[in-house]
Amino acid sequence: MARGISDAIKEDHREIKSYYDKIVNSSDKDEQTRFQNLFTWELARHSIGEELVVYPIFEKLLSDGVDMANKDRKEHMKVKEQLKAFQNLSPSDIGFIPTIKELMETLSEHIEEEEIGDLPKLEAVLSQEDSQSYAKSFGRTKMFVPSRSHPNAPDKPPFETVVGLLTAPIDHLADMFRKWPDTSGMPNPSTK
Repeated sequence: MARGISDAIKEDHREIKSYYDKIVNSSDKDEQTRFQNLFTWELARHSIGEELVVYPIFEKLLSDGVDMANKDRKEHMKVKEQLKAFQNLSPSDIGFIPTIKELMETLSEHIEEEEIGDLPKLEAVLSQEDSQSYAKSFGRTKMFVPSRSHPNAPDKPPFETVVGLLTAPIDHLADMFRKWPDTSGMPNPSTK
């Protein structure tokens, strides 16, 4: 059975958490750099994917959806600002681990609210078919959005879409020159 939108989002959340764990539990600077790139790549794409696909669905289908989407966008802005600071650090920087820990604390609160409150509300009004369709759209959208944090970019369609389409190729080109984990079975952005 195909996965629904909630499953797709939760799967991303688990991946992001696993990359975070690799970063904070490693003392190997090279490994930290590789997982820093993967963490940044996944979180940036995930956030924009939600903003382009999921939040408009909230606004369209849920009675309190506009308020939910605006609250989530505000939380994303804080995460994007923290991610921007983190993505520009080196593992040898004294603030490297404290910065990602602070980011993950903010992100964990957002994830919990989303998984406990927002996603169940959304799934309650979606058919299984619609949920699966939105999951596919979410996955496709993530292929075309920026892979780095750009907190100054617009966070609502259509402007976010336009800026993303202009920014994404630059990010994707730079990804080809970044270091990535050599773990089989994990996404490797340099080959996408």
